[in-house]
Amino acid sequence: MTKMMVVCTGDAGVRFDRDYYANQHFRLAKACWEEHGLQSAEAFFPYAETGQWISIGVYTFASEQGVHDALASPKTQQVMEDVKNFTDATVVLRSLFQPF
Repeated sequence: MTKMMVVCTGDAGVRFDRDYYANQHFRLAKACWEEHGLQSAEAFFPYAETGQWISIGVYTFASEQGVHDALASPKTQQVMEDVKNFTDATVVLRSLFQPF
């Protein structure tokens, strides 16, 4: 099992629709990436007075190869084009995590 973490960053003025992200965007990601082993998606919204992190999305895949295959899939373009529907954040960081 491998987790892909996606972090959207920005300041207090950045638009971010939490409901759309957690419901519509995750539904689209699952439709596009389930064939590559996407098992679940979770949304977290951190708070810190000086923090720049707006959201953390954790996407759980059956394998690391599944993450790479999903990101290389032509369907990923649909997922990326959907981002404008919930945020104006310009910085997105991706990291992979595997259990020990």
